[in-house]
Amino acid sequence: MTAAPRRSLVSPRPLGRLLPRLRPYRGKLLLAFVCLVVAAAAGLVFPLVIGFLLDAAFELKDRGALDRIALVLLGIFALQGVMNFVQVYLLSSTTERIVAQLREDTFAHLIHLSPAFFTERRTGELTSRLSSDLALLQSLLGTWVSELSRQILFLIGGIAMLTITNPGLTLTTLAVVPLVVTAAIVFGRALRKASTGVQDRIAEAMGTADEAFASIRTVQSFTREPVETQRFRSLLDGVVTAAVHRAKLRAGFFGVVGFVAFASVVAVLWQGGAQVLVGRLTAGALVSFLFYALTVAAAVGALASLFGNFQEAVGAAQRIFELLDTRATVADPATPVALQKPVRGAVVLTDVCFRYGDDQPEVLHNLSLSVAPGEVIALVGRSGAGKTTLASLVPRFWDVSSGSITLDGVDLRSLALADLRGAIGIVPQEPTLFSGTVGENIAYAQSNASRTDIEAAARAAHAWEFITRLPEGLGTRVGERGVKLSGGQRQRVAIARMFLKNPAVVILDEATSSLDSESEQLVEAALTELLHHRTTIIIAHRLSTVRRADRVIVMDQGRIVEEGSHDALLAVGGLYFSLYNRQFADASMSA
Repeated sequence: MTAAPRRSLVSPRPLGRLLPRLRPYRGKLLLAFVCLVVAAAAGLVFPLVIGFLLDAAFELKDRGALDRIALVLLGIFALQGVMNFVQVYLLSSTTERIVAQLREDTFAHLIHLSPAFFTERRTGELTSRLSSDLALLQSLLGTWVSELSRQILFLIGGIAMLTITNPGLTLTTLAVVPLVVTAAIVFGRALRKASTGVQDRIAEAMGTADEAFASIRTVQSFTREPVETQRFRSLLDGVVTAAVHRAKLRAGFFGVVGFVAFASVVAVLWQGGAQVLVGRLTAGALVSFLFYALTVAAAVGALASLFGNFQEAVGAAQRIFELLDTRATVADPATPVALQKPVRGAVVLTDVCFRYGDDQPEVLHNLSLSVAPGEVIALVGRSGAGKTTLASLVPRFWDVSSGSITLDGVDLRSLALADLRGAIGIVPQEPTLFSGTVGENIAYAQSNASRTDIEAAARAAHAWEFITRLPEGLGTRVGERGVKLSGGQRQRVAIARMFLKNPAVVILDEATSSLDSESEQLVEAALTELLHHRTTIIIAHRLSTVRRADRVIVMDQGRIVEEGSHDALLAVGGLYFSLYNRQFADASMSA
């Protein structure tokens, strides 16, 4: 298994990787930026006009000038409102599309990763990254970029207007900038690390909740609700602790920045008031300057705050791009070999060795096996003998550590995964159904299947009779994981799905071992039709399944120790004879 990639805590590179996703929307983003510049310019003109208005009222005492200036202010505010509307609409709608595409890309990437990846990650953690982490990025793109641009314009424009109005007071105002920048750097790094910690703990808590919900019957049958609640509460306590630590950093950051920024405003008021007293500055000019000073101070404070948000968003972006950078341990070859159609279904394993990771013990040892087209073989052996592992290597859920497996003479690693897995059907012991309708679950094997095809598959699987008794027939919703259907009904829907897929090779993890006798007979009948003329690998648990097989493969500790027909192996008196007496004798007597 591959180790999780190391997370950087300082590099802003993940956000740079968002830039290619912005290019398709550059026209809208450019127009939004123009509107932002116009709105910011209108905001910068406001203090200057206010100064004229006050001088007209108190110095010139000119009512006509006062009326004209008031109308100008209304016009400025109207222009600013329209520009803000257009800018926010364009940026918000674009952000929604970008984040939706990123969420889709992340999901599409995850769903193509090898099963080994999902054995190391809990689904709740992954869904947390798809939701909360991308929500942080959405906030970044939707508001952070806009506010950053706006505050930079206010800062630059405010400094320019301050310099034009009174260069001496400008130096007093700008004296705080180095202090704010220093505080932003010191607090920002700590905020990024703290925010990443919060997101990690949220993902862990959501993973625990998802696990409990997925196993709700087990939880409730063992009356473990209080234990699971306590476990979730403990994880939430960790989230709160990390979030409170982040809040302390934020509070300290904003407190320091706020005090320093507005202390400069007090200094400007004091120095400017002194100039008004000696006649070097009018009251209107002082008010204008004060407004510009407030604009600069607010911009510095906002930029410092945005820098803190930026650090948090970097942590979220790193977590998302960690997923996108995760490479599948089983992937398509660079130049796939075409699988000859129709697929015959000849499967050959040659000197196959396998381990689940470099630091894990070997599970299969120099295993060789040849399965002819249309042959039915049964894998039997003690628990842990390697039966399921062997069956999982055929559809390349994992790759062999050494040796080779071929399908119709072509090494599996030379085939496109879609071609390989399209030729293989898997019927598990506990079939997985999705929360849609019965018809949708059958058609999962072939999205363009007609109703006639679906009905034919259901009839072949001996499922049509119970489907017609359902309230809405094929349109009946089965609930999450098919909970509204019985075990036998779920199995027959899964077998109908296989009929529709029409694979050349079927891997069957004994589909009747947990069913009652009536359901077992119906499923057995469906399986008899499904396996006709198909290469079949059965992980066997029951005598009836073993007797159906053309050949029995006996495995022990990752090796094939015996093979032959049921009767021949019984006559040998080896491991199969021992397993038969221990596991199958009762079934034989009851039969």
